[in-house]
Amino acid sequence: MKLFYDVFGQLRVSQEAEALLRLSRVQRVAMTKSGDCLHVYLESDRLIEKPIILEVQEEIRNQIFGGSGPQVRIIERFILSAQYSVETLMPLYKDSILTELKQYNHTLHEMFSRAEYEFPAPDEMILTLPETCVTDSHRQELIRILEKIFTERCGLDCKLTVRMTEPVESRERVLARKQMEQEIAQISKRVHKGRAEAEDDFLETKPAKAGEGKKEKSAEKPDKKEQTAQGKSAKSEGKSERKSENGPRQAASWGGEGHNRSARRSDNPDVIYGRDFENDAIPLSQITHEMGEVTFRGQIRSLDFREIRGEKTIIIMDVTDFTDTICVKIFTRNDQMEEIKPLLKQGMFVKIRGVTNIDRFDSQLGIGSVYGMKKIADFREPRMDTCPEKRVELHCHTKMSDMDGVSDVKDIINCAIKWGHDAIAVTDHGVVQAFPDANHAIPKGSDFKVIYGCEGYLVDDTKDIAVHAEGQSLHGRYVVFDIETTGFSPVSSRIIEIGAVRVENGKIVDRFSTFVNPKVPIPFRIEQLTSIRDDMVEGAPDIETVLPQFLAFCEGAVLVAHNASFDVGFIEENCRRLGQPQTFAAVDTVALARVLLPQLGRFKLDN
Repeated sequence: MKLFYDVFGQLRVSQEAEALLRLSRVQRVAMTKSGDCLHVYLESDRLIEKPIILEVQEEIRNQIFGGSGPQVRIIERFILSAQYSVETLMPLYKDSILTELKQYNHTLHEMFSRAEYEFPAPDEMILTLPETCVTDSHRQELIRILEKIFTERCGLDCKLTVRMTEPVESRERVLARKQMEQEIAQISKRVHKGRAEAEDDFLETKPAKAGEGKKEKSAEKPDKKEQTAQGKSAKSEGKSERKSENGPRQAASWGGEGHNRSARRSDNPDVIYGRDFENDAIPLSQITHEMGEVTFRGQIRSLDFREIRGEKTIIIMDVTDFTDTICVKIFTRNDQMEEIKPLLKQGMFVKIRGVTNIDRFDSQLGIGSVYGMKKIADFREPRMDTCPEKRVELHCHTKMSDMDGVSDVKDIINCAIKWGHDAIAVTDHGVVQAFPDANHAIPKGSDFKVIYGCEGYLVDDTKDIAVHAEGQSLHGRYVVFDIETTGFSPVSSRIIEIGAVRVENGKIVDRFSTFVNPKVPIPFRIEQLTSIRDDMVEGAPDIETVLPQFLAFCEGAVLVAHNASFDVGFIEENCRRLGQPQTFAAVDTVALARVLLPQLGRFKLDN
C-alpha cells in the first residue's frame, strides 16, 4: 500500500481534491483482462464525495492516457471515525449516492431521490417508498446498492428496512393532467368555432331558389364573341407580362405608353408593389445562399428611400421574421413613389416574393427582383402562460430600477392580467416611483392585486462595542473566550472546542480549555481551518456536560470575543437547547478595534 501521490505523483487536480488525496492511500492498481478499464483501489480516513472521485477518474485518464486509453474506475473504501453512523453519514453523503445512482440506473435514482427515511437507531434506517410496480421490481436492487455503500465502502453496521406506502399523486402529475384538460378544451373550442364559421359560409352562399340561381348564372354568362375577344386580349397581356419578367424587356415595358403604369399590378388592395401571389412562406433562417425565387414574410425593421440617377429610387428595407433578418431592395421610378411611399411604414408586416442574390456592392445576401409585396396581419404568436396553476411573481423590477429593469409597470401588469395571474409584486431597487402608475394600471372592477414592495439597502450602523451592558467597571471581571464549531450556523452546527481566560483587574486569574464531542463528523473543510480531527474529540465530553462548567466559569463576568455575535450566539443557542435561556453582557473586540485602531484597515484577529 502506498500514498496516492507516490503512485500518481504528477497528477493535477482541484485544490480540494488534492488535499483529500494527500491523506489517501492506494491499495493496488489492476487492469481488466480485456484491457479496457483500469481499477484503482483507494483507501482513505476521510469521506470523499463522489463528484471528487469522478473528477480524479477523469484526470487520471486524460493526463496519463491522453484521454484515449482505458476507462479508469476508482473503487473507494473509507475507514471512518466513531463519529460516523448511518444517521450522521446520510446528510453528508446523500448527494454522492444520488450522483452514483444517476450514472448506474435512472429508475433507482428517482426512487431514492423521492424516498423518505428515518433512523430509529443510529445504525438503523427505514426507507419509505410508494408502492408501485416500478418500486416493487427495483426495491431489492436499491437495498443491495445501499447496503454495499454503507457496509463495504464506509465500514458501518447498517440495518436497512423498506416500508411501502400508498402512492400519492405528485404535483407534476396533477399539473400535467390539468394542462392536458386545458389543451383539450382549447381544441374543442377551435373545432366548434370552425364548424360555426363553416355553417355561416354555407348559409351565405346557398341560393334562395333554384330558379334564381339559373337566372343569375345566365345573366353572368357573357356573349360568346365577347368571351373570345377577352380571351385573346388576356393571352396577349399575359405574353407581354412574361416577357417583361425576363431581363431587358422589362425596361421597355416601363417606357412609352407604360411609363405612367401603376407599380401595383393587382386588384388586391393589400398589394403594395408588383403582382399578387399565394405562395407559402419559408423561414428566413432557411435562406442561407442564392436559391432562386423565394417567398417569405416578416416585419419591416428599417426603411430607407434613396434617389439615384435616371429618375429612379431604391427602396431599402430590413425585414425580419424573428428567425433571421434580410435586406430587400426594390428599384422603382420616381413617379411611382407617390403611390408606393404612403403604403410602406416601418413596423408593418409584409409578405414578399423575390429572388435571392449577392449584392455586388456589399457582398451580402439579399432579395432583389421583387415579384410582389403585400401587407399581412401580425403573424407573431403572443407568449402566454399555459401552466394550469398560475404563479405570483414576487420579485419584479420596472424601468424605475436603475441599470436593471427596462419595462414599464403598466405593460408588466397588463401582461400579468392577460396571462391569468392574480397578483404581482413590484420591488424596485430603493425607489417607489412605479407605485402610482401601478395603481392606475389596474382595470376598474378587476380583482388583480399589486403587492407594493422595495429592495432596500441596509447598513448595520447600530452594532455596539458592548451589548446588554449594565454599567460594569472597566476594571471588573471579564471572560475572554473563543470557540470552534462544525459550521457557521448556531442552529445546525455544533461546538467542538471552547477556550477562555478570566481577567480581573487587568490580570489573568484562571483558564478554561476543553474539546467538545459534537456527536457528528467534523467536515474536512473545518478540519483544515481548525486542525481539529474526529479522533481528537471522540473521548471529549459533550456540550451537555461542558456548557454548565463554562457558565460557572463565566459567572458574574462580561464575555469578550472577536466578532462576539458569532461566539455568544452559539453559547446562547446551546443554553436554549438545555432549557436554560440566557443573555450575556458582551464586548466585541472587532468593533473596539475599529474605534481604537482605525489605521489597520482590516480587523482580522491576526492583524
